[in-house]
Amino acid sequence: MAPKSKKKAKAQNEAALQAFQAGYDMVERHPIFAPLLRHASVVRLEGTPFPPDGYAKVYRGGHIYCHPKRRADPGVWARVLAHCLLHLGMEHFVEKANPVCWNMACDCAAEKFLSDLKFGKPFQTAALPGGVQDEEKLYTRLCQEEGVRAEYTGYGAAGDHAPDMIFDKTETDPQRPLGMGTGRPARWAAIFAEGLSEAVQSAVNVAAGYDEHLGRGAAKSPAERAKAWFVSSYPLLGAIAAGFEIIVDPLVCQRMDISVAAVSCELREIYINPAAALDEEECRFVMAHEFLHAALRHDVRHEWRDPFLWNLACDFVINGWLTEMELGKAPDGLLYDERFKGLSAEAVYDVIAADMRFYLKQSTWRGAGLGDILPPGGWGKQGGGEVGGEGLGLDDFYRRALAQGLSYHQAEGRGYLPQGLIEEIRALSHPPIPWDVELARWFDEMFEPLEKTRSYARPSRRQSATPDIPRPNWVLRQDALTRRTFGVVLDTSGSMERGLLATALGAVASYSAARDVPGVRVVFCDAAAYDQGYMKPEDVAGVVKVRGRGGTVLQPGVDLLLRAEDFPKDAPILIITDGLCERRLALYNREHAFLVPKGAKLPFVPKGKVFRME
Repeated sequence: MAPKSKKKAKAQNEAALQAFQAGYDMVERHPIFAPLLRHASVVRLEGTPFPPDGYAKVYRGGHIYCHPKRRADPGVWARVLAHCLLHLGMEHFVEKANPVCWNMACDCAAEKFLSDLKFGKPFQTAALPGGVQDEEKLYTRLCQEEGVRAEYTGYGAAGDHAPDMIFDKTETDPQRPLGMGTGRPARWAAIFAEGLSEAVQSAVNVAAGYDEHLGRGAAKSPAERAKAWFVSSYPLLGAIAAGFEIIVDPLVCQRMDISVAAVSCELREIYINPAAALDEEECRFVMAHEFLHAALRHDVRHEWRDPFLWNLACDFVINGWLTEMELGKAPDGLLYDERFKGLSAEAVYDVIAADMRFYLKQSTWRGAGLGDILPPGGWGKQGGGEVGGEGLGLDDFYRRALAQGLSYHQAEGRGYLPQGLIEEIRALSHPPIPWDVELARWFDEMFEPLEKTRSYARPSRRQSATPDIPRPNWVLRQDALTRRTFGVVLDTSGSMERGLLATALGAVASYSAARDVPGVRVVFCDAAAYDQGYMKPEDVAGVVKVRGRGGTVLQPGVDLLLRAEDFPKDAPILIITDGLCERRLALYNREHAFLVPKGAKLPFVPKGKVFRME
């Protein structure tokens, strides 16, 4: 081919592509067809199964294959794409005894809809048959009449004598679609109904003077309408919804492996996959679910727990509340179990952690094995950032928004709220009890105040008025002091930081002295147990040495205390460790507690109290 011919062909191909893209943009801007187009895959490539003499054909899975070299007006391409989308939205992919007549009937119904709508330019020259009402009646008429096949062959997008609806079940996903098909069955009728609803809303906005042109970003998506409903009509979550951005982007959701929805508590963003085709009621349920994840600070409350199992536990609790509240409509795949009704997320976690093999296979709104709580800064990062320009932290923002929302919700009687949710919100309004205060309360439970008695063994000072009369002094009973002790099993391996040891032992020493504990039985544990005997509380911190070995084994130190004849049988044991120890620890019903760094995880289910120091 001559260079001029090549240049001419290239220019013609570029012009054809521009016309096709212009028609595609017309469909993308129209409120009726935009939702359908978002779920379909439009392909215009060499080597794809395009119709040789027509414009396009559509497969039941939502893939539309267009002729890559066909030149046509942008209005014609818009009409062709809308015609194919209507086959999906009108649920024309139904098996019939005469598929040719059924395809013709569906073509006529789609063209009549587009003609009445006055959208695009017709790509066929034949006039529509008279009396077209619906597909079923026209199909019956076509099957009964003779010679109708030649008369009604010009209405399909694939050209004469070729069906434009393909029932091929072996169809594969295209490699480079213009639309973002999801590769799984879509509810085309519901999506089409959504587009009709958006078109009506857009027309109402135009009539009210809000929008200049029909279909140019005027209609709101179901997620946006759901957010507006929370802000205007649901005080409990209204302030939370106002502070969040709703992102409905298929590319973002595909990159982040989000099948339905997810939330970023730090960024204050909720991601909803348009491929899930949620209606407004379903969006309300899903968005309320994600709002509560963020507002109740589930992203930072997991502490030592497995992030995914913790996410599941929170999902069970939130879904139970929303089901009781009848807020919106739950989409398919809801995580709900009647057994967990009335339990906290922590209690549910303890239950599902006992059956990890089953629950690790479950799915959240994000997908199988993925949590819908997104941690941008990584698990364990304590929120932060500021909301607005007033220096308001995330914790303060969520706490204030929920507390005020609860007050307004109850004052205005806006609906039923479960008692568990109310208790969670009120608990969130109060700062958590510091670990050292909880440890002090444990010491109070273990060591009741000593009762002093009067004794003449050490007479008190004599009163000046009666110097000859001796009076008894207040003294403590020595037998009570000898049994007033506890054991400390201390992890001294190299994994323990010196700062943590100093913090832990400083708290133990001060609380022991304040509660009249004369001595503490100390056992150091590394790869072996080292008995230090009884020590004064104030001397414990001064003799601790980190031996620098790993593989801490705590059981020998516990056994040493349990077998010691000079250690009281009812004395409690405090175990200080970072959790890097054996998977089983037997204390044989002896009163005990654990003191571990915040964020550390014990490799077994503790039966005693656990204090997490910062």
